[in-house]
Amino acid sequence: MPALTPAQAVDRLDALHAEAAGALRAALARFVQDGTPPSAAQRAGFCYPELRLLWQPSGPLPLPRRAWAKLQVPGIYATTVTQPAAFRRYLLQQLEPLVGEYGAVLSVGRSTQEMPYPYVLESGDELFQGVTSPGELARHFPTPMLSAVGDEIADGVWTQADGEPLPLALFDAVRVDYSLRRLVHYTGTDWRAVQPWILLTNYQRYVEQFVRWALAELAREGGPYDRLVLPGGGVVRRGDDPAEALRLAQNAPWDRFQMPAYHLCRGGEQAGVSIINIGVGPSNAKNITDHLAVLRPHCWLMIGHCGGLRQTQTIGDYVLAHGYLRRDKILDDLVPPEVPVPALAEVQVALQQAAAQVTGEQGEALKRRLRTGTVVTYDDRNWELRWSQERRRINLSRAIAVDMESGTLAAQGYRLRVPYGTLLCVSDKPLHGEIKLPGAASAFYQRAVGEHLAIGLAALDILRDQLGALHSRKLRSFDEPPFR
Repeated sequence: MPALTPAQAVDRLDALHAEAAGALRAALARFVQDGTPPSAAQRAGFCYPELRLLWQPSGPLPLPRRAWAKLQVPGIYATTVTQPAAFRRYLLQQLEPLVGEYGAVLSVGRSTQEMPYPYVLESGDELFQGVTSPGELARHFPTPMLSAVGDEIADGVWTQADGEPLPLALFDAVRVDYSLRRLVHYTGTDWRAVQPWILLTNYQRYVEQFVRWALAELAREGGPYDRLVLPGGGVVRRGDDPAEALRLAQNAPWDRFQMPAYHLCRGGEQAGVSIINIGVGPSNAKNITDHLAVLRPHCWLMIGHCGGLRQTQTIGDYVLAHGYLRRDKILDDLVPPEVPVPALAEVQVALQQAAAQVTGEQGEALKRRLRTGTVVTYDDRNWELRWSQERRRINLSRAIAVDMESGTLAAQGYRLRVPYGTLLCVSDKPLHGEIKLPGAASAFYQRAVGEHLAIGLAALDILRDQLGALHSRKLRSFDEPPFR
């Protein structure tokens, strides 16, 4: 059989995935209708497709400068794949250099990794209400097994058994499907709508400003965006009546979802931008990024509020994090606190350029409002109550701001190879008696949130033109899988 081209390989993956998912859905329908369980032969068809790559180098090795789509060790690489149609562009971006530059040989077949039945039901479990029990379904159909879902490859703790292929990607099919369903649950939107440029915030006011900006972009003649996807499934499209678009956006049931998301979409390589209100705390921050990472986004940026720790700071000033004192504890076993989480130069420069662009300030004027330094991230919102114990550590770190998410989001970006950055706005100064009283808080939000959001969006616009440098070697390990 002749070797597959990257496009042929993705086509074959798509056909096998559709065949397996269709067979599983049909078997479920038969079982609900007349109680007929699938046969062993039928169940063997409920498996994900597998992509294999064989590399046997001959002659000089290519030395590409990019950080991904690189092969270092001869051998066979493999991964199972889900939703290949949705991931087509990403898969081709990874495979084309591996075939074109390295001469890798691709093959596609059916794996032995079963497709859990909930992952082929777009509408959830409504089909089975009052008909059969989950326990009965689990007797006859593949179910999600937590023992089979893990991040061993991403965390660098995988072991290769004799005769087994090397990992081709950070996440296999069942891990991806697990997170795709979690994204729908938490954000209230279809995972396919999530854009590769992501803003994460801890205040709904940023989302409200984003919606106003998004509606203006859709109404702007010649703008690049074509639709805004809302929590609950609503969609505002370019050309919709402005009054109706505003009504639909304002009535989106965002409060029904734990981390409501809004996606301003555009076609082509550039893609659009998503904003997600992740709420407060490191647990939420880890939770959502565990799931976003399977989509292989280009970047996530934290834009939210923080407490300023320096006397010279003013409420409304910005903090550009270049380091993190991680007191969140949630990732200590996965990324120990002594492991440095570096600032990414490309993101830092983009955020500073965006701040200058949006505020119109340069040089010393900008430095007075935008301070670069260490952010300390706590898991305890009332950390001030143990200030006497924390004072020395904060002083040693030279921290200039405190929050509950940024260190976690940066460590997750580092761990899961997603470029990251943090730009925070000082909303109070807990060590200096400056807290937000209700009247002052309202005035602060009206003035600061719109500008802050505009800086985050401008930074993403800058980064769009720097993908080659953004996906850098700083986030890759020595035994990294070939796929980004």
